Amino acid sequence: MTTDYKISQARPADAAAIRQLTRDAYAKWIPVIGREPKPMGADYDAAVLHHRFDLLFANEDLVGLIETLDEGEQLLIVNVAVAPNVQGRGLGTRLMAHADALARSLGHPRVRLYTNKRFEQNIALYTKLGFTIEGEAQGAEAGTIRVDMSKAL
Repeated sequence: MTTDYKISQARPADAAAIRQLTRDAYAKWIPVIGREPKPMGADYDAAVLHHRFDLLFANEDLVGLIETLDEGEQLLIVNVAVAPNVQGRGLGTRLMAHADALARSLGHPRVRLYTNKRFEQNIALYTKLGFTIEGEAQGAEAGTIRVDMSKAL
């Protein structure tokens, strides 16, 4: 059976599915940092009204998402989440390429993101995709180091 992938922009009615996918995708990081990562507790009912969410479907199943925010001169990637049962298949990379294309369509010369320093696997992927580390800062939660990364398009 061939998998048909499609990306579509989320609507407010998608908030519950966004919340569940994000919780599922980030659950693996709880043992790494000793708490739920910030995206697991976000208010997606509000976020879907203020941020752009592009949803990745495999056939009819929601398998990934990318949340972005147009910052005027650049595009911020707020969240990338891929369902645990399909992680490692390049879907995150596909979503990141989608964000690059979105940024270009908006006339932005770069994209940026931030992540937890303990998410080494993610930092390695972002580096492979052309992002560079701009710096580190104390995160919102005690003991958290935020890694700021960006990529010129």
